[in-house]
Amino acid sequence: MHPLAEDYSKLKDSEIEQRIQELSKKYLQAHNPWVQQQIAMFLDLYREELRARQARIWQQHQTKSPELDKLINVK
Repeated sequence: MHPLAEDYSKLKDSEIEQRIQELSKKYLQAHNPWVQQQIAMFLDLYREELRARQARIWQQHQTKSPELDKLINVK
């Protein structure tokens, strides 16, 4: 984690998505490769946080699937 990065757990998914959009625009506007590299690093951090949240939600749904297996009986 980057020392200047904030605590992502306090942000809503929509706020993270908004920041990804803003940083993507800034990345395209930047002409300095060093600045682009720094923006890309933060973009990766935000995207990874979203992926981790989605993976947790998916995992929660997978643990509930045995209930569905009882409803669907395929022979």
